[in-house]
Amino acid sequence: MIKDTIVCGAQNAPHRSLYHALGLTKEEQERPLIAVVSSYNEIVPGHMNIDKIVDAVKLGVAMAGGTPIVFPAIAVCDGIAMGHEGMKYSLVTRDLIADSTEAMIRAHGFDGVVMVPNCDKNVPGLLMAAARVNIPTIFVSGGPMLAGRVNGKKTSLSSMFEAVGAFNAGKIDEKQLTICEENTCPTCGSCSGMYTANSMNCLTEVLGMGLRGNGTIPAVYSQRIELAKHAGMQVMELVRKNIRPRDIMTAAAIRNALTADMALGCSTNSMLHLPAIANECGVDFDLDMANGISAVTPNLCHLAPAGPTYMEDLNEAGGVYAVLKELTKLDLLDTSVLTCTGKTLAENLEGVINKDETVIRPVENPYSATGGIAVLKGNLAMDGGVVKRSAVLPEMLVHEGPAKVFECEEDAQAAINAGKIVAGDVVVIRYEGPKGGPGMREMLNPTSAIMGMGLGNSVALITDGRFSGATRGACIGHVSPEAASGGVIGVVRDGDIISIDIPNNKLELKISDEELAERMANFVPRKKELSGYLKRYAALVSSGAKGAILNV
Repeated sequence: MIKDTIVCGAQNAPHRSLYHALGLTKEEQERPLIAVVSSYNEIVPGHMNIDKIVDAVKLGVAMAGGTPIVFPAIAVCDGIAMGHEGMKYSLVTRDLIADSTEAMIRAHGFDGVVMVPNCDKNVPGLLMAAARVNIPTIFVSGGPMLAGRVNGKKTSLSSMFEAVGAFNAGKIDEKQLTICEENTCPTCGSCSGMYTANSMNCLTEVLGMGLRGNGTIPAVYSQRIELAKHAGMQVMELVRKNIRPRDIMTAAAIRNALTADMALGCSTNSMLHLPAIANECGVDFDLDMANGISAVTPNLCHLAPAGPTYMEDLNEAGGVYAVLKELTKLDLLDTSVLTCTGKTLAENLEGVINKDETVIRPVENPYSATGGIAVLKGNLAMDGGVVKRSAVLPEMLVHEGPAKVFECEEDAQAAINAGKIVAGDVVVIRYEGPKGGPGMREMLNPTSAIMGMGLGNSVALITDGRFSGATRGACIGHVSPEAASGGVIGVVRDGDIISIDIPNNKLELKISDEELAERMANFVPRKKELSGYLKRYAALVSSGAKGAILNV
């Protein structure tokens, strides 16, 4: 046991005295010490129930012969941080979470870990930490929120943001806006569509790091408490067998996750987080992999915001495992991979069925023959840009129009609210990338305003920033190189024609090569005065095309 190096022998009597100060008995000290990393707080709705999950995990660990010890991880609510300075502090927390968790685990000699995250950045941050420390680890999330009910229809947070756009356009009144506000988010949990948090919790199952149901059992279901107890018990089995994260999160498992991502129609943020996780696992991840996998992977789910179904519906249909079972029909997964159950994926999928083909379409009748995410390239995005293809209206899959250029999200939002964006336009928001923002803010406010104002079938948006999983429409993010790094997006001018061809993975600025070369030769990227953590982050962060990992 790792803890023996700080517990056993006369030389470690001082350490044991400090354990006694914690109230740990001699018997508890002799058992494997299991870290329970809790992201519980009182500001993120997806985390307000995690204290109960943690209590259940602790009970499960103790039942199986371990000693659970809790320490915290931070989390930002992207919904609350959206549309203001706070969003610059969202993505950057992924690395703070990974670093601080690594430090706590290494400093205290734990034998195993149960990670208890839920929302956008602390799921990938903790997966990164798990790969770094590489001791037996299992995940159990706080679970998704139930869908809201407005005017007799299910709804979720993306509809709330679009309602603001509808209000600004005079399509609904303040009374209807208030009805939406009070009924859209009815329970605790990660917001109820296939947004980033739920995407990553589902992909944690696919990676083999969470038990069945980790991504889909609603936060308020008692089944979630049972799952947490089982996770606590199962980590002890992983400790006994010495099964570690890098035994599970192999190149094959990461490829499985990318395949499932395409079938589920996950958030574009997965194209930041999967490369970052792969990097910690020592696995090469080329963004071009996405299009190759997408080309052969059918899109089977249209969960909100892409369609009218929600996480609770996916859960009832059989959850992530039912989606994986469908994909095995086309031999798209490596089912020999090891998982946190101690069994292979093939063994885990035995007996699994798709219980609702209106929620999880069979592979014989997909929403599309290709996956939910596409990487676009061209002179405007030499290293790539990412779009949630499954959430784009058919008429916007191919679009060409004049650019309306903005240097930040706030300026774009003001123009949209003022009615300055018209049908056919391509909104360009730059200097919002990992370095340029810094922090690569999500653009849910402008994208939702465009949809809410009825322009979703005629206006596209391009940014070197990123999007919430709640974004839908012809919205292309992660454009790399970003403006702050000298990317072509930095020389786009108002009125330039931009061509978007999602089926053929193309994104082009329609000016001559000579004109582009002249603009680039005279281009000096803008610089911002920064301080504190954002200054350090901007100095170290890589391109969005590489997962916005820190170059250290």
